Amino acid sequence: MTYWCENAWLNDIVEPGVVLDIGADGRFGAVRTGVDAPPRGAVPLRGLTLPGLANVHSHAFHRALRGTVQVGSGTFWTWREAMYQTASQLTPGSYYALARAVYAEMALAGITCVGEFHYLHHGPGGERYDDPNAMGHALVSAAADAGIRLTLLDTAYLASGIGPHGRGQPLARQQLRFSDGTAGAWAERAAQFKPEGTHVRTGAAIHSVRAVPAGELSTVAAWAQEREAPLHVHLSEQTAENAACERVHGQSPTALLAEHGVLGRRTTAVHATHLSDGDISALGGSGTGVCMCPTTERDLADGIGPAPALRAAGATVSLGSDSHAVIDLFEEARALELNERLRSRTRGHWTAGQLLRAATEDGHAALGWPEAGRLERGALADFVTVALDSVRTAGPVARLAGESAVFAATSADVRHTVVGGRHVVRDGEHTTVPAVATALTEAIASLRP
Repeated sequence: MTYWCENAWLNDIVEPGVVLDIGADGRFGAVRTGVDAPPRGAVPLRGLTLPGLANVHSHAFHRALRGTVQVGSGTFWTWREAMYQTASQLTPGSYYALARAVYAEMALAGITCVGEFHYLHHGPGGERYDDPNAMGHALVSAAADAGIRLTLLDTAYLASGIGPHGRGQPLARQQLRFSDGTAGAWAERAAQFKPEGTHVRTGAAIHSVRAVPAGELSTVAAWAQEREAPLHVHLSEQTAENAACERVHGQSPTALLAEHGVLGRRTTAVHATHLSDGDISALGGSGTGVCMCPTTERDLADGIGPAPALRAAGATVSLGSDSHAVIDLFEEARALELNERLRSRTRGHWTAGQLLRAATEDGHAALGWPEAGRLERGALADFVTVALDSVRTAGPVARLAGESAVFAATSADVRHTVVGGRHVVRDGEHTTVPAVATALTEAIASLRP
Protein backbone atom coordinates (compact mmCIF):
# COMPACT_ATOMS: atom_id res chain seq x y z
CA MET A 1 0.00 0.00 0.00
CA THR A 2 1.18 3.52 -0.80
CA TYR A 3 -0.26 6.73 0.61
CA TRP A 4 0.35 10.27 -0.61
CA CYS A 5 0.08 12.98 2.04
CA GLU A 6 -0.75 16.51 1.03
CA ASN A 7 1.20 17.57 4.13
CA ALA A 8 2.99 15.49 6.76
CA TRP A 9 4.66 16.30 10.06
CA LEU A 10 8.25 15.06 9.84
CA ASN A 11 10.81 15.87 12.54
CA ASP A 12 8.92 18.95 13.76
CA ILE A 13 8.52 20.31 10.20
CA VAL A 14 5.44 20.26 7.99
CA GLU A 15 6.55 18.82 4.65
CA PRO A 16 4.28 19.10 1.58
CA GLY A 17 3.90 16.17 -0.78
CA VAL A 18 5.03 13.14 1.21
CA VAL A 19 4.72 9.53 0.02
CA LEU A 20 4.43 6.75 2.60
CA ASP A 21 5.24 3.27 1.29
CA ILE A 22 3.91 0.49 3.53
CA GLY A 23 5.46 -2.97 3.61
CA ALA A 24 3.65 -6.26 4.05
CA ASP A 25 4.75 -6.23 7.71
CA GLY A 26 2.68 -3.10 8.40
CA ARG A 27 5.73 -0.86 8.72
CA PHE A 28 6.97 2.06 6.69
CA GLY A 29 9.18 0.86 3.86
CA ALA A 30 10.06 4.37 2.73
CA VAL A 31 9.09 7.97 3.39
CA ARG A 32 9.62 10.23 0.35
CA THR A 33 9.28 14.01 0.32
CA GLY A 34 8.82 16.57 -2.47
CA VAL A 35 6.19 14.58 -4.41
CA ASP A 36 3.79 17.20 -5.74
CA ALA A 37 0.95 14.90 -6.80
CA PRO A 38 -0.26 11.41 -5.85
CA PRO A 39 1.68 8.72 -7.73
CA ARG A 40 -0.31 6.16 -9.70
CA GLY A 41 -2.11 3.83 -7.30
CA ALA A 42 -1.37 5.86 -4.17
CA VAL A 43 -4.19 6.69 -1.74
CA PRO A 44 -4.38 10.49 -1.40
CA LEU A 45 -4.68 11.96 2.10
CA ARG A 46 -5.72 15.61 2.04
CA GLY A 47 -4.83 17.66 5.11
CA LEU A 48 -2.05 17.14 7.65
CA THR A 49 -0.81 13.63 8.36
CA LEU A 50 0.67 12.96 11.81
CA PRO A 51 1.95 9.85 13.55
CA GLY A 52 -0.86 7.97 15.29
CA LEU A 53 -1.90 9.41 18.64
CA ALA A 54 -1.22 7.46 21.85
CA ASN A 55 -3.78 7.62 24.65
CA VAL A 56 -1.57 6.63 27.57
CA HIS A 57 -4.19 6.47 30.32
CA SER A 58 -7.67 5.03 29.90
CA HIS A 59 -10.37 3.55 32.09
CA ALA A 60 -12.73 2.41 29.33
CA PHE A 61 -15.74 1.92 31.59
CA HIS A 62 -15.59 5.53 32.81
CA ARG A 63 -16.96 6.52 29.38
CA ALA A 64 -20.40 5.48 30.68
CA LEU A 65 -20.25 8.33 33.21
CA ARG A 66 -20.00 11.12 30.64
CA GLY A 67 -22.79 13.63 31.16
CA THR A 68 -24.27 12.05 34.27
CA VAL A 69 -21.44 13.16 36.59
CA GLN A 70 -21.58 16.71 35.24
CA VAL A 71 -24.86 17.28 37.11
CA GLY A 72 -24.60 19.27 40.34
CA SER A 73 -21.49 19.86 42.42
CA GLY A 74 -19.02 17.69 44.28
CA THR A 75 -15.42 16.50 44.33
CA PHE A 76 -13.33 13.58 43.14
CA TRP A 77 -14.64 11.59 46.09
CA THR A 78 -18.32 12.09 45.22
CA TRP A 79 -17.54 11.32 41.57
CA ARG A 80 -15.93 8.07 42.73
CA GLU A 81 -19.22 6.81 44.15
CA ALA A 82 -20.86 7.14 40.72
CA MET A 83 -17.91 5.30 39.21
CA TYR A 84 -18.34 2.41 41.65
CA GLN A 85 -22.00 2.11 40.69
CA THR A 86 -21.13 1.78 37.01
CA ALA A 87 -18.34 -0.69 37.73
CA SER A 88 -20.75 -2.93 39.63
CA GLN A 89 -22.87 -3.46 36.49
CA LEU A 90 -20.15 -4.80 34.21
CA THR A 91 -19.70 -8.39 33.04
CA PRO A 92 -17.15 -9.66 30.52
CA GLY A 93 -19.80 -9.45 27.80
CA SER A 94 -21.03 -5.96 28.61
CA TYR A 95 -17.48 -4.73 29.14
CA TYR A 96 -16.52 -6.00 25.69
CA ALA A 97 -19.44 -4.15 24.10
CA LEU A 98 -18.66 -0.90 25.92
CA ALA A 99 -14.90 -1.05 25.36
CA ARG A 100 -15.31 -1.89 21.67
CA ALA A 101 -17.44 1.23 21.23
CA VAL A 102 -15.07 3.37 23.31
CA TYR A 103 -12.01 2.18 21.41
CA ALA A 104 -13.84 2.82 18.14
CA GLU A 105 -14.52 6.36 19.37
CA MET A 106 -10.78 6.67 20.03
CA ALA A 107 -9.99 5.52 16.49
CA LEU A 108 -12.34 8.20 15.16
CA ALA A 109 -10.31 10.69 17.23
CA GLY A 110 -7.02 9.58 15.63
CA ILE A 111 -5.86 7.38 18.51
CA THR A 112 -3.98 4.31 17.28
CA CYS A 113 -2.80 2.94 20.64
CA VAL A 114 -4.31 3.02 24.13
CA GLY A 115 -3.02 2.15 27.58
CA GLU A 116 -5.82 0.56 29.58
CA PHE A 117 -5.29 0.94 33.34
CA HIS A 118 -7.23 -2.23 34.11
CA TYR A 119 -8.44 -3.09 37.60
CA LEU A 120 -11.90 -4.56 36.95
CA HIS A 121 -10.65 -8.12 37.41
CA HIS A 122 -13.39 -10.13 39.13
CA GLY A 123 -17.14 -10.34 39.69
CA PRO A 124 -19.08 -7.59 41.51
CA GLY A 125 -18.63 -9.13 44.97
CA GLY A 126 -15.10 -10.28 44.31
CA GLU A 127 -16.11 -13.72 43.06
CA ARG A 128 -13.71 -15.21 40.52
CA TYR A 129 -14.71 -15.93 36.95
CA ASP A 130 -13.83 -19.38 35.58
CA ASP A 131 -11.19 -17.56 33.58
CA PRO A 132 -9.60 -15.21 36.16
CA ASN A 133 -8.59 -12.88 33.32
CA ALA A 134 -11.94 -12.84 31.55
CA MET A 135 -12.31 -9.07 31.86
CA GLY A 136 -8.82 -8.51 30.44
CA HIS A 137 -9.55 -10.78 27.49
CA ALA A 138 -12.73 -8.77 26.85
CA LEU A 139 -10.62 -5.62 26.50
CA VAL A 140 -8.15 -7.33 24.17
CA SER A 141 -10.99 -8.49 21.91
CA ALA A 142 -12.57 -5.03 22.01
CA ALA A 143 -9.35 -3.34 20.86
CA ALA A 144 -8.86 -5.89 18.08
CA ASP A 145 -12.36 -5.36 16.76
CA ALA A 146 -12.04 -1.57 17.00
CA GLY A 147 -8.74 -1.74 15.09
CA ILE A 148 -6.35 -0.11 17.54
CA ARG A 149 -3.32 -1.26 19.52
CA LEU A 150 -3.60 -1.89 23.25
CA THR A 151 -1.25 -2.01 26.19
CA LEU A 152 -3.16 -3.70 28.97
CA LEU A 153 -1.76 -2.44 32.26
CA ASP A 154 -2.83 -5.07 34.77
CA THR A 155 -3.44 -3.12 37.97
CA ALA A 156 -2.86 -4.15 41.56
CA TYR A 157 -5.59 -2.79 43.85
CA LEU A 158 -5.47 -4.21 47.38
CA ALA A 159 -6.75 -1.65 49.91
CA SER A 160 -9.19 1.22 50.31
CA GLY A 161 -6.66 3.56 51.87
CA ILE A 162 -3.50 3.91 53.93
CA GLY A 163 -4.08 2.40 57.36
CA PRO A 164 -2.13 2.57 60.62
CA HIS A 165 1.49 1.43 60.42
CA GLY A 166 1.23 1.37 56.63
CA ARG A 167 -1.23 -1.51 56.49
CA GLY A 168 -4.02 -1.15 53.98
CA GLN A 169 -7.50 -0.28 55.13
CA PRO A 170 -10.14 -2.96 54.35
CA LEU A 171 -11.80 -2.77 50.97
CA ALA A 172 -15.37 -1.56 50.68
CA ARG A 173 -17.76 -4.03 49.06
CA GLN A 174 -17.79 -2.14 45.77
CA GLN A 175 -13.98 -2.43 45.60
CA LEU A 176 -13.80 -6.20 46.09
CA ARG A 177 -13.90 -6.95 42.39
CA PHE A 178 -10.75 -4.91 41.90
CA SER A 179 -8.60 -6.96 44.27
CA ASP A 180 -6.63 -10.21 44.23
CA GLY A 181 -6.04 -9.94 47.99
CA THR A 182 -2.25 -9.67 47.98
CA ALA A 183 0.42 -8.53 45.56
CA GLY A 184 1.61 -12.14 45.31
CA ALA A 185 -1.86 -13.30 44.24
CA TRP A 186 -2.07 -10.39 41.81
CA ALA A 187 1.30 -11.39 40.30
CA GLU A 188 0.18 -15.00 39.93
CA ARG A 189 -3.01 -14.07 38.11
CA ALA A 190 -1.26 -11.47 35.94
CA ALA A 191 1.37 -14.03 34.93
CA GLN A 192 -1.41 -16.34 33.69
CA PHE A 193 -2.74 -13.70 31.30
CA LYS A 194 -1.64 -14.68 27.78
CA PRO A 195 -3.49 -12.44 25.31
CA GLU A 196 -3.58 -13.30 21.64
CA GLY A 197 -2.85 -10.89 18.83
CA THR A 198 -0.01 -8.70 17.62
CA HIS A 199 -2.09 -5.65 18.51
CA VAL A 200 -1.69 -6.15 22.28
CA ARG A 201 1.15 -5.86 24.78
CA THR A 202 1.01 -6.10 28.55
CA GLY A 203 2.35 -4.14 31.48
CA ALA A 204 1.64 -3.61 35.14
CA ALA A 205 0.18 -0.87 37.27
CA ILE A 206 0.03 0.12 40.91
CA HIS A 207 -3.32 1.78 41.39
CA SER A 208 -1.89 4.24 43.96
CA VAL A 209 -0.14 4.30 47.31
CA ARG A 210 -3.67 4.42 48.74
CA ALA A 211 -4.61 1.08 47.16
CA VAL A 212 -1.32 -0.84 47.40
CA PRO A 213 0.28 -0.94 50.86
CA ALA A 214 3.96 -0.01 51.06
CA GLY A 215 5.05 -3.57 51.80
CA GLU A 216 3.48 -4.80 48.55
CA LEU A 217 4.86 -2.15 46.18
CA SER A 218 8.13 -3.90 45.43
CA THR A 219 6.36 -7.10 44.36
CA VAL A 220 4.54 -5.27 41.59
CA ALA A 221 7.65 -3.34 40.59
CA ALA A 222 9.72 -6.53 40.41
CA TRP A 223 7.06 -8.25 38.26
CA ALA A 224 7.30 -5.46 35.69
CA GLN A 225 11.08 -5.25 35.88
CA GLU A 226 11.53 -8.98 35.26
CA ARG A 227 9.46 -8.69 32.09
CA GLU A 228 10.91 -5.35 31.00
CA ALA A 229 7.31 -4.17 30.86
CA PRO A 230 5.78 -0.72 31.39
CA LEU A 231 4.78 0.10 34.97
CA HIS A 232 2.22 2.84 35.62
CA VAL A 233 0.90 4.36 38.85
CA HIS A 234 -1.60 7.04 39.87
CA LEU A 235 0.46 9.59 41.78
CA SER A 236 -0.58 12.52 43.97
CA GLU A 237 -3.85 13.09 42.17
CA GLN A 238 -5.40 14.30 45.41
CA THR A 239 -3.98 16.32 48.30
CA ALA A 240 -5.73 13.88 50.65
CA GLU A 241 -3.50 11.10 49.33
CA ASN A 242 -0.40 13.19 50.06
CA ALA A 243 -1.59 14.03 53.55
CA ALA A 244 -2.34 10.41 54.45
CA CYS A 245 1.03 9.24 53.14
CA GLU A 246 2.90 11.93 55.07
CA ARG A 247 0.96 11.15 58.23
CA VAL A 248 1.63 7.41 58.16
CA HIS A 249 4.96 7.11 56.34
CA GLY A 250 6.49 10.50 57.05
CA GLN A 251 7.15 11.11 53.37
CA SER A 252 5.41 11.93 50.12
CA PRO A 253 3.94 9.29 47.80
CA THR A 254 6.78 9.98 45.33
CA ALA A 255 9.42 9.35 48.03
CA LEU A 256 7.60 6.18 49.11
CA LEU A 257 7.57 4.86 45.53
CA ALA A 258 11.26 5.67 45.15
CA GLU A 259 12.08 3.83 48.39
CA HIS A 260 10.39 0.68 47.11
CA GLY A 261 11.97 0.64 43.65
CA VAL A 262 8.96 1.79 41.67
CA LEU A 263 10.46 4.80 39.87
CA GLY A 264 12.56 4.42 36.72
CA ARG A 265 12.64 4.73 32.96
CA ARG A 266 9.91 2.18 32.28
CA THR A 267 7.62 3.78 34.89
CA THR A 268 4.97 6.38 34.17
CA ALA A 269 3.36 8.40 36.96
CA VAL A 270 -0.19 9.40 36.07
CA HIS A 271 -1.48 12.87 37.05
CA ALA A 272 1.39 13.90 39.39
CA THR A 273 -0.71 16.95 40.21
CA HIS A 274 0.35 17.90 43.73
CA LEU A 275 4.14 17.63 43.92
CA SER A 276 6.87 19.28 45.96
CA ASP A 277 10.10 20.47 44.39
CA GLY A 278 11.75 17.36 45.81
CA ASP A 279 9.12 15.13 44.19
CA ILE A 280 9.71 16.79 40.83
CA SER A 281 13.47 16.28 41.13
CA ALA A 282 13.01 12.63 42.10
CA LEU A 283 10.76 11.90 39.14
CA GLY A 284 12.93 13.72 36.63
CA GLY A 285 16.20 12.41 38.03
CA SER A 286 15.04 8.79 37.87
CA GLY A 287 13.83 9.15 34.29
CA THR A 288 10.25 8.40 35.33
CA GLY A 289 7.70 9.57 32.78
CA VAL A 290 4.56 11.51 33.62
CA CYS A 291 1.17 11.17 31.95
CA MET A 292 -0.99 14.26 32.25
CA CYS A 293 -4.77 13.98 31.76
CA PRO A 294 -5.85 17.63 31.68
CA THR A 295 -9.50 17.19 30.70
CA THR A 296 -10.12 14.75 33.55
CA GLU A 297 -8.04 16.75 36.01
CA ARG A 298 -10.13 19.84 35.38
CA ASP A 299 -13.42 17.90 35.15
CA LEU A 300 -12.82 16.46 38.63
CA ALA A 301 -11.45 19.78 39.97
CA ASP A 302 -8.17 18.05 40.82
CA GLY A 303 -5.82 20.89 39.92
CA ILE A 304 -3.10 21.74 37.39
CA GLY A 305 0.01 19.60 37.43
CA PRO A 306 3.53 21.10 37.11
CA ALA A 307 4.15 19.79 33.60
CA PRO A 308 6.82 22.35 32.53
CA ALA A 309 8.78 21.83 35.74
CA LEU A 310 8.64 18.06 35.31
CA ARG A 311 9.87 18.32 31.73
CA ALA A 312 12.70 20.64 32.82
CA ALA A 313 13.69 18.12 35.52
CA GLY A 314 14.02 15.33 32.94
CA ALA A 315 10.61 13.64 32.96
CA THR A 316 9.07 12.76 29.60
CA VAL A 317 5.46 13.93 29.41
CA SER A 318 2.68 11.99 27.70
CA LEU A 319 -1.10 12.38 27.56
CA GLY A 320 -4.24 10.44 28.42
CA SER A 321 -7.99 10.93 28.37
CA ASP A 322 -8.45 8.96 31.62
CA SER A 323 -12.16 9.21 32.54
CA HIS A 324 -13.13 10.19 28.97
CA ALA A 325 -14.96 13.37 29.86
CA VAL A 326 -13.93 13.93 26.27
CA ILE A 327 -11.81 11.76 23.97
CA ASP A 328 -9.67 14.27 22.13
CA LEU A 329 -5.86 14.17 22.29
CA PHE A 330 -5.64 17.59 20.61
CA GLU A 331 -7.56 19.03 23.54
CA GLU A 332 -5.30 17.22 26.01
CA ALA A 333 -2.20 18.51 24.23
CA ARG A 334 -3.14 22.18 24.07
CA ALA A 335 -4.38 22.05 27.66
CA LEU A 336 -0.79 21.59 28.83
CA GLU A 337 0.06 25.00 27.40
CA LEU A 338 -3.23 26.75 28.10
CA ASN A 339 -3.45 25.56 31.71
CA GLU A 340 0.05 26.83 32.34
CA ARG A 341 -0.86 30.18 30.83
CA LEU A 342 -3.70 30.50 33.32
CA ARG A 343 -1.45 29.63 36.23
CA SER A 344 1.58 31.72 35.21
CA ARG A 345 -0.12 34.47 33.19
CA THR A 346 2.58 34.09 30.54
CA ARG A 347 2.57 32.28 27.18
CA GLY A 348 4.93 30.00 25.31
CA HIS A 349 5.70 27.13 27.68
CA TRP A 350 5.36 24.42 25.01
CA THR A 351 5.85 24.49 21.25
CA ALA A 352 3.39 22.76 18.96
CA GLY A 353 6.13 20.24 18.16
CA GLN A 354 6.68 19.39 21.82
CA LEU A 355 2.96 18.90 22.35
CA LEU A 356 2.66 16.69 19.28
CA ARG A 357 5.55 14.54 20.48
CA ALA A 358 3.82 14.12 23.85
CA ALA A 359 0.72 12.91 21.99
CA THR A 360 2.62 10.60 19.63
CA GLU A 361 6.18 9.34 20.05
CA ASP A 362 6.51 9.87 23.80
CA GLY A 363 3.11 8.35 24.45
CA HIS A 364 3.91 5.22 22.48
CA ALA A 365 7.20 4.82 24.34
CA ALA A 366 5.37 5.04 27.68
CA LEU A 367 3.13 2.19 26.54
CA GLY A 368 5.95 -0.08 25.43
CA TRP A 369 5.66 0.59 21.69
CA PRO A 370 8.95 2.44 20.99
CA GLU A 371 8.78 1.53 17.32
CA ALA A 372 5.62 3.61 16.84
CA GLY A 373 4.87 7.32 16.88
CA ARG A 374 7.10 8.48 14.01
CA LEU A 375 6.72 8.72 10.25
CA GLU A 376 10.00 7.05 9.29
CA ARG A 377 11.33 3.92 7.63
CA GLY A 378 10.96 0.84 9.83
CA ALA A 379 8.41 2.37 12.21
CA LEU A 380 4.93 0.91 12.59
CA ALA A 381 2.70 2.40 9.90
CA ASP A 382 0.23 4.03 12.28
CA PHE A 383 -0.87 7.54 11.32
CA VAL A 384 -3.74 10.00 11.29
CA THR A 385 -4.79 12.71 8.86
CA VAL A 386 -6.39 15.92 10.13
CA ALA A 387 -8.48 18.17 7.89
CA LEU A 388 -7.05 21.62 7.21
CA ASP A 389 -10.22 22.95 5.61
CA SER A 390 -12.74 22.67 8.47
CA VAL A 391 -14.19 25.76 10.13
CA ARG A 392 -11.66 25.23 12.94
CA THR A 393 -8.50 24.69 10.89
CA ALA A 394 -9.04 26.72 7.71
CA GLY A 395 -6.89 29.79 7.17
CA PRO A 396 -3.24 29.35 8.20
CA VAL A 397 -0.59 28.60 5.60
CA ALA A 398 0.55 24.99 5.35
CA ARG A 399 3.78 25.53 7.26
CA LEU A 400 1.68 26.44 10.32
CA ALA A 401 -0.50 23.36 10.01
CA GLY A 402 1.05 21.84 13.12
CA GLU A 403 0.11 24.88 15.20
CA SER A 404 -3.37 24.81 13.68
CA ALA A 405 -3.80 21.16 14.58
CA VAL A 406 -2.62 21.57 18.17
CA PHE A 407 -4.34 24.83 19.03
CA ALA A 408 -7.52 24.68 16.94
CA ALA A 409 -8.32 21.16 15.70
CA THR A 410 -10.55 18.74 17.54
CA SER A 411 -11.18 15.03 17.19
CA ALA A 412 -13.98 15.95 14.76
CA ASP A 413 -11.31 17.06 12.27
CA VAL A 414 -9.80 13.57 11.97
CA ARG A 415 -10.44 12.26 8.46
CA HIS A 416 -8.31 9.11 8.35
CA THR A 417 -6.81 6.76 10.91
CA VAL A 418 -4.45 4.06 9.67
CA VAL A 419 -3.03 1.27 11.86
CA GLY A 420 -0.40 -1.07 10.47
CA GLY A 421 -0.99 0.39 7.03
CA ARG A 422 -4.71 -0.47 7.13
CA HIS A 423 -7.49 2.10 7.11
CA VAL A 424 -9.46 1.93 10.36
CA VAL A 425 -11.17 5.28 9.82
CA ARG A 426 -11.73 6.46 6.24
CA ASP A 427 -13.25 9.85 5.47
CA GLY A 428 -14.41 10.17 9.07
CA GLU A 429 -16.18 6.80 9.19
CA HIS A 430 -15.06 3.73 11.09
CA THR A 431 -14.48 0.85 8.67
CA THR A 432 -15.39 -2.08 10.95
CA VAL A 433 -17.64 -0.70 13.70
CA PRO A 434 -20.79 0.67 12.09
CA ALA A 435 -22.64 3.52 13.82
CA VAL A 436 -20.19 4.07 16.68
CA ALA A 437 -22.57 6.52 18.39
CA THR A 438 -25.31 3.89 18.38
CA ALA A 439 -22.92 1.28 19.76
CA LEU A 440 -21.97 3.65 22.58
CA THR A 441 -25.61 4.46 23.35
CA GLU A 442 -26.63 0.81 23.51
CA ALA A 443 -23.62 -0.29 25.57
CA ILE A 444 -24.11 2.48 28.13
CA ALA A 445 -27.87 1.99 28.33
CA SER A 446 -27.35 -1.67 29.22
CA LEU A 447 -25.46 -0.62 32.39
CA ARG A 448 -28.22 1.49 33.89
CA PRO A 449 -29.70 -0.17 36.98
